[in-house]
Amino acid sequence: QVQLVESGGGLVQPGGSLRLSCAASGIIFSMYTMTWYRQAPGKQRELVARIDKGGDTNYADSVKGRFTISRDNAKNMVYLQMNSLKPEDTAVYYCNLGWPLPLLGWGQGTQVTVSS
Repeated sequence: QVQLVESGGGLVQPGGSLRLSCAASGIIFSMYTMTWYRQAPGKQRELVARIDKGGDTNYADSVKGRFTISRDNAKNMVYLQMNSLKPEDTAVYYCNLGWPLPLLGWGQGTQVTVSS
């Protein structure tokens, strides 16, 4: 059974940092592009970042230079380091796998709230 579990969200002040983690199980992790999406209240879910199996990365324009996606194939983990957070980054963050379309349904995600 394929499972992705997100963690690491929380409440942070503008300008702060958070590191999200996603633990994968039930797949040959190293074979997949991994992605982070987010969904803010009242908005559609959007792609934030992706990392392919070779380690190449791509980011939404809104997070370029602030967020960094990385992966640890030995641990079946994907991370999202988020720096210089802004209130508009407030959302539920989800990880998934596959590109250009997500291959799995959506889990519970992890809530990120940026507020003073």
